[in-house]
Amino acid sequence: MLTVAVTGGIGSGKSLVGDYLEALGAIVIDSDQL
Repeated sequence: MLTVAVTGGIGSGKSLVGDYLEALGAIVIDSDQL
């Protein structure tokens, strides 16, 4: 299993990348929602 962490500042596109990866079938865990 490949694990990827997306980091960056406010407004850098982290959620956009997460949405894109999720649309491709990846399991996405948003730490803001934990």
